[in-house]
Amino acid sequence: MCAAQTSIQPAANGNYAIEARDLNVYYGAFRAVNDINLQIERQKITALIGPSGCGKSTVLRAFNRMNDLVPVARTEGEVRFHGKNIYDTDVDAVEVRRRIGMVFQKPNPFPKSIYENIAWGAKINGFKGNMDQLVEESLRGAALWDEVKDKLKQSGYSLSGGQQQRLCIARAIAVKPDIILMDEPCSALDPIATLRIEELMRELVERYTIIIVTHNMQQASRVADYTAFFMVDDSRTGFLVEYDESDRIFTKPKDRRTEDYITGRFG
Repeated sequence: MCAAQTSIQPAANGNYAIEARDLNVYYGAFRAVNDINLQIERQKITALIGPSGCGKSTVLRAFNRMNDLVPVARTEGEVRFHGKNIYDTDVDAVEVRRRIGMVFQKPNPFPKSIYENIAWGAKINGFKGNMDQLVEESLRGAALWDEVKDKLKQSGYSLSGGQQQRLCIARAIAVKPDIILMDEPCSALDPIATLRIEELMRELVERYTIIIVTHNMQQASRVADYTAFFMVDDSRTGFLVEYDESDRIFTKPKDRRTEDYITGRFG
């Protein structure tokens, strides 16, 4: 018999929105990340940076159990959210992903109208309120309403790449998450669309905690309040080198490896 699943209730967790404790993620026998300890500040933007293959996206996906969708993935350690380990057997992974939303590298709107892209997720999560109002609020929250208000019945695919990414952000915030995860959300966008997403992140952080993976160190220094730098060891396992306020990471890092990376000596 399966254990009854409990909902995650709001609880004091210090200043932290979410916290990794001795986090290890395996894909089969391969350990992708090793003993990650990371405390994410509430209503701040935290950037995860590092060379390709260092495990930053794996850590990001561990924060809402997206790695569970990989059949050979296995997670050890804890991720504490509202005082509860999200990997406990009685925690519903679907609810975790509602409370901790994800925006992916490539815009991925549903093959539905702009309106239904927002409404569908709310419907399946049991929303009973004014759907028109929710759609408008979500699109306004993603700075997209004025551009699409007269074409809500058109396909989400009819939008530009930058607009599609903002539609995906609107879709994420429609279900009222606590945290928004963004996995290289600007890598497929042009510089103007990238700037708009960065401006939007600074607006959203007034209401949400945001964690972003980026290969763009200039972007991390521009938008992130905190930055975590990851590296990879000789066995290709990722580990956390340094975590601090972004100003310190990019001007006076404590670890020589951080300095070498941000100054372009490797990576």
